[in-house]
Amino acid sequence: MLTSLSIKNYALIDKLHVDFNDGFSIITGETGAGKSILLGGLSLILGKRADLSSLKDASQKCIIEAVFNISNYKLESLFKSEDFDYEPQTIIRREILPSGKSRAFVNDSPVNLASLQLLGARLIDVHSQHQTLQLTSNDFQFQVIDALANNEDALQNYGAELNTYKALKKELEELHVFQVEAIKEHDYNSFLLNELTEADLVEGEVERLEEEYETLNNIEGIKEKLSEAYQLLSDDDLGVIASITALKSVFQKLSGFSSKYEELYNRVNSSLIEMDDLYSEVNDFQENIDADPKRLEFVDTKLKALHNLMQKHAAANVSELIVIKDELDKKVSITENLDEVIQKKQSEITSKENQLNTITKAIHDKRSEVIPQLKKQLEAILIGLGMPNAQFKIEALYGNSFFTNGKDELSFLFSANKGGSFNELKRAASGGELSRIMLAIKSILAKYIKLPTIVFDEIDTGVSGEISNKMGDIMLQMSKTMQVLSITHLPQVAAKGHSHFKVYKEDVNEVTETNLIKLNHDERIVEIAQMLGGTEMSTSAIAHAKELLN
Repeated sequence: MLTSLSIKNYALIDKLHVDFNDGFSIITGETGAGKSILLGGLSLILGKRADLSSLKDASQKCIIEAVFNISNYKLESLFKSEDFDYEPQTIIRREILPSGKSRAFVNDSPVNLASLQLLGARLIDVHSQHQTLQLTSNDFQFQVIDALANNEDALQNYGAELNTYKALKKELEELHVFQVEAIKEHDYNSFLLNELTEADLVEGEVERLEEEYETLNNIEGIKEKLSEAYQLLSDDDLGVIASITALKSVFQKLSGFSSKYEELYNRVNSSLIEMDDLYSEVNDFQENIDADPKRLEFVDTKLKALHNLMQKHAAANVSELIVIKDELDKKVSITENLDEVIQKKQSEITSKENQLNTITKAIHDKRSEVIPQLKKQLEAILIGLGMPNAQFKIEALYGNSFFTNGKDELSFLFSANKGGSFNELKRAASGGELSRIMLAIKSILAKYIKLPTIVFDEIDTGVSGEISNKMGDIMLQMSKTMQVLSITHLPQVAAKGHSHFKVYKEDVNEVTETNLIKLNHDERIVEIAQMLGGTEMSTSAIAHAKELLN
């Protein structure tokens, strides 16, 4: 519940502080005294966007602070999810700076407006004339029915599953679009893939083929040089092997004289072994190298094909061609398997539809079960509010489409007169009738939705006499389970409050200011008497005011 409200430098308010009690609190005041300013300040606490024009003194910042006792309202999980510091006595503060910037705090921790609005909706329900118009919307009507049907958990589950369903539908749509484009590209991609597959790509192949091409293309020159090398190695008189053999013989004779000569002998012997090995290899090369025009032609053709492919695909080497081939393989494979993928996705969607149908049918059944109860309660309350012939025709029709709150299409019709035709609320009910219907709905909702505080802003507008008395009784009854604040012009309602506050204007240093005071019993008598008979209070008005209070 709201325990206190402090406002500084806001509109016509210089500085104001008020403490509230539980139960039923009344706020009265002459037209233009500033009751709407009080609500405006409260709305900032609930997350409404700030306006620089709201500052009374444009050079000073505006501060609005509200204290709530939330110990009995199980809001710990909300505080945790929004990363607020939970305190049983929670303080919300809004600041509007002269620069136009606005800041919000929950228990001294900065918060954004979206989070503040989420918390504010759980703390205070402000009923204004604008909200009465919400009564005519399907969304609000569904909220009322679902509150009575206890559909909150089912609707949350439905919302999550509906999001999954929509995501699956979107994925299927994207698959169909992709399939259309993929089919167009499939033949070309298949051609490219076949071309690369037939090329039998091997990493590093170009380098190996280029080396082979150079060998085959210069075969005669290579054979000539190999023959020359063979002669240099094997000539009996001047050949390298003959010379090293002679050198070996010299050092063999010297090796017996010193270890130094023996070391030279070993080195010469090693060189001779190496030259013998070299001689064998050169001999093998000579015997095995021959011109091969067909192989040369093949290598040349293969190299040209690979270079053409690299140029075609803007690849620097065969390794990049292999990567491109793999990507084409995936594209072709996906296209060829798309029907199977689409069929699987469609099966997922069908399964999710069945799941959603089960949830929405359960929601529909619970709605259908409570609608007669809602109709009966509304009509009974409205009889006491001067609408004895009020009738509702409410029906939830189970449809074929998935909406944000199920598959029901709601028909919420009303007739104010006996024998009259049923029509939509916005056409069948006057403004005063809508206010009474909304009060009736709020009083019913109070039994099902735990709100710490509800504020009625002149919900009794357009009614008087016994009807206003009944409206006051309903609000008084609601205050047994929740904190109720009512801004009213009717003395019959004002007299029923446990606490009574008066909003008034006064001139301070030639500047008009709005203030708020809590009235004691005698002051309440005067205020209610003035509400009954104007500023010139008669003895009968005083007596009537005392009678209403008693």
